[in-house]
Formats: sequence, C-alpha cells, structure tokens
Amino acid sequence: MEKLIRFTSIDLAKITNHRSGEVKFGEKMILIPKETTAIADFLKNCTARYVLFGIPEDIGVRANYGRPGADSAWDSAIKSIANIQFNKFCKGNDLIVLGQLDVSEEMEESKSLDYQNINDRKKFNDLVVKIDKEVAHIISVIVKANKIPIIIGGGHNNSYGNIKGTALAKGKPVNAINFDAHSDFRILEGRHSGNGFSYAFEEGFLHKYFIFGLHENYTSKKVLSKIKNLHNRVRYNTYDEIGIRKFKNFERELEVAHNFIKEEPYGIEIDLDSIPNIACSAMTISGFSVEQVRQFVHYFGKNQNASYLHICEGAPDLGEEKNNHLIGKLIGYLITDFMKSNDPKHGIISAMEVNFTEVKPTSIK
Repeated sequence: MEKLIRFTSIDLAKITNHRSGEVKFGEKMILIPKETTAIADFLKNCTARYVLFGIPEDIGVRANYGRPGADSAWDSAIKSIANIQFNKFCKGNDLIVLGQLDVSEEMEESKSLDYQNINDRKKFNDLVVKIDKEVAHIISVIVKANKIPIIIGGGHNNSYGNIKGTALAKGKPVNAINFDAHSDFRILEGRHSGNGFSYAFEEGFLHKYFIFGLHENYTSKKVLSKIKNLHNRVRYNTYDEIGIRKFKNFERELEVAHNFIKEEPYGIEIDLDSIPNIACSAMTISGFSVEQVRQFVHYFGKNQNASYLHICEGAPDLGEEKNNHLIGKLIGYLITDFMKSNDPKHGIISAMEVNFTEVKPTSIK
C-alpha cells in the first residue's frame, strides 16, 4: 500500500471537537499504529468490522465532462464522522480509519489537461487507470482481511476499483446495487466516471447490476438498448416511474432490486447526484430525498452479502460557502445508517432468510 496516506492520531485530534460529558467517534475510532508495517495483518487481527478509506480525486469526473470538486468530500466527511456521538446506537470503535489514497501526483498532472483536447483525453483516461489499480489493490486487502470497506470518493469512476478489488478478494464476480440518476454503464471509450460499471462488467468482475432511480431524461437510447439486451444480468427502475408517475412503489422496488442481487456478495454504491440540491459535479433539482437514500442504505446494509459501501460525487467546494459542511454531515449519516443495519448484534438478515415474494420486474420497452 505504497500510495496510502495513513490517518494519524494527530490528524484525528485536529478535527475532533472535545466536549465535557460527551464522547465522540474521534475519541474511539481505531487507527493503524505508526510502527505497523503489516497493514493486512493488523486488519485481520483487529476486532473492528469496518474500514474507512478516502479517495480525494475528481479526475474521473473531469474526464467525463463533469465539474471539478469531488476531491473535497473526504476532508469534509472525516471531520463530520469524527464528531458523531459515541453512544448505544452506534460505536465508533467498530470503525478503523485507514486513511486516504495519495493521488497528489495524478491531481497535479491533470491540472493542465483539457478533456476537449483529444490528446489530453487519453492522458485523463490513463490517470484514471492508475487510480483504478491502487483502489482495487487496497479494497482487495481490506476484504481479504474479512473487513467491510466504507469508501468516500471521489468520482464514481472508483466503482470499478471497488468491484474489482472485492471480486479478487472473494475469488469470483460480485453484484452491485447503484443508487444513481445515471447508469454509469456507458461505452468503453477510456476510463472515466461514466463507465466504471460497464468496464467491470466487460472484464468479468461484475456479475449482476441494478441501477435504482435512473433519471429518464439523462439516459441515452443506446444505454437503454444495451441494458435491455442484458436483462438477465442488468436491470433498473427509474425515479420518474417511482417518484413522479407513481407507477411503482419505493418500498416494493427495494424488494425487487434486493431479490435480483441478494444471492451473491454485493457492493452498495451511492451517487450523491441523485439527491436534489446536493453540491455535485452533476447537480439535480429533482430526485429522491435524503430520507429515502438513508432508508436505501439501511435496507441493503442488512444483508450478510453487503460487502462494501461507496459514497461518491459529493463536492463540498461547489456548495454554499457557509454550509459546505452539510455534505460531510450527510455522508456521516449514511455511514452510521449502514453500520447500524449491518451490525451482527442488531441481527443481519441472511440472504436465505429473506422471504419476499418474488415478482418479475416490468419488461423494459
């Protein structure tokens, strides 16, 4: 893990707001000791269940014509997480703060690049591939240690590394559920934030894929045709048919999506551009609520096959200056929602114990 910048006790002390009579996550979260060289062994022997890992980059977003700023989510999120109350509902000592990927060289190199320039476009794609390799390696180490990664992006390009790393650790392809306004299943035109899942699928790391809440206005005919031809392995519902036309029910669609992916290990992918008025590279004014995305994370986190949580595309630097901490606070909510639902002491729902009535999804036309 040469490209890993470990989080230290000094880093944690700087961002934890101590208060008499209270205990914060920052006082209880586990750090890897400075003298530890065998990180994998430390993870295996640690009793904590979750590993927090940040990817402070926006190269994949810019390579996909998006606005920069997703690199700022990690700093915002870790500050909020450190100041969550440690209490009977959620324990900070079940969370190992691994640190962040060192992408300083790649970020510096990308500053002078223009994606409109065909030569620069190839350089952008190559930088994303370099990040892919590092992310896949780190995620693989975490999963092999029987821990659950919680990844804070960064762009949605990092879904590829998450899926690949998990699949390599598990020794087989994995499934994914993606709460997103976009499919990120675009053509293999060079790596960027819009094709992480299609690359993982084509390379055999992704078995089944469900897109939850696709926005009809921003999905191409070509992508819809591709998904239709892959109906046995790739499915979706749309926000419009759930939230606008009320043709489908949110809670029932959670069951439909769960039934599609539940039998194998799966990753939970959350793109914050699916929530209205959240500062992102591709902000929306229409979409599911914060409460619904929290319910989504809770629902899919309950299953024993939930193998990682990835929260991406948030860009605090693009938000309102006085309230740019709110994205970090939202990420903190989603992480604790996941930990609470996934905690064995609270009763994980086994894939074999879920007895939802199977319903065939509506045919894609």
